Amino acid sequence: MKTTMTRQNFNKLTATALPGATVSASCSEGGGLTYKELVKSTWRHTDTRSKKGQELLRELVRYATLAANSHNTQPWLFRIETNRITILPDFSRRCTVVDPDDHHLYVSLGCATENLVLAAAAYGFQANVSFDRSADGAIVIDLQPGVSVISSGSSMFQAIPSRQCTRADYDGTRIPGDQLSVLEGKAQDEGVAVQMFTDKTALEQILEYVVAGNTAQINDEGFVKELRHWIRFNESAIIKHRDGLFSASSGNPTLPTWMGKVLFNLAFRESSENDKYSTQIRSSSGAIAFISTQDNKESWIKLGRCYQRFALQSTAFGIAHAFINQPVEVPNIRQQFGEYLNTGGRRVDLLLRFGYGPELPRSLRRPVEQVIV
Repeated sequence: MKTTMTRQNFNKLTATALPGATVSASCSEGGGLTYKELVKSTWRHTDTRSKKGQELLRELVRYATLAANSHNTQPWLFRIETNRITILPDFSRRCTVVDPDDHHLYVSLGCATENLVLAAAAYGFQANVSFDRSADGAIVIDLQPGVSVISSGSSMFQAIPSRQCTRADYDGTRIPGDQLSVLEGKAQDEGVAVQMFTDKTALEQILEYVVAGNTAQINDEGFVKELRHWIRFNESAIIKHRDGLFSASSGNPTLPTWMGKVLFNLAFRESSENDKYSTQIRSSSGAIAFISTQDNKESWIKLGRCYQRFALQSTAFGIAHAFINQPVEVPNIRQQFGEYLNTGGRRVDLLLRFGYGPELPRSLRRPVEQVIV
């Protein structure tokens, strides 16, 4: 018999099993910095007026690494040359179960590209982006110095250190129509379309597909194993790895890693997870689906740039968002979901919910020197 456990029961079990189970950050990792200190040094702006040449380009790379990415695997590498930065896929960080065709990986590279382009523009560069079809989908960004494109006061650029995927309940407040129009515009580009939903009936229909996808994934042992591999159950673990899904970022308690894995196996169940997503989607102000006209690496990268603009503009408006990608990650349900959205056979790439919600503890990023080749 499977044990079904709600998040409340999970928290109660945690308290019973190990009173005061929250694990403090170890200062032996992360260069002696605590989790709070690493968050502050990671999610920040910088004054680049004193930086030049390679040092400035490294700072643009740091901004790129603050982009959204699947499971926070950070599947990117960067090559810096004179007035050029190339973004390369890091296939050692693939999620082979949830992302077997590397779709999410290349979307993540697109997110990093958009951050880098915005940061470059804020610091006086014109960024020209091209796609290298001969090199596993490398993204080449040529920087023309001395051309001021946008000011450092650009709302999307300023939002880079504040953006996060907020996996929590929202308050259901309606979002002003003019802001929705701006968000819809930021999310689209040539070859990338979106469908936005704010009607409660439509959200209930979307919820059905989320539940179907979530049910399929929870019953897939490979998916569960892969997800568990990328969860960091406490501050010491997130400091050590500087990647992955920090449990506190989803509103869960921090635990010793061994206990986190045991309780994850007990708590991660179909009923409780579906109940969680039902509450979260019903508390949201709306949802948005991203759809590309072409199903290839170059299109996925472009779509990632569109999503990142949506995410940053949402953040600038004070609007939270989170992925509810289950319907697009299970192939047969993705096809059914596409038919529901009447996409004409085009792939539904991403699905998000949005609304007004709390700020949660943040993930971390690997040091820049670890991603430069």
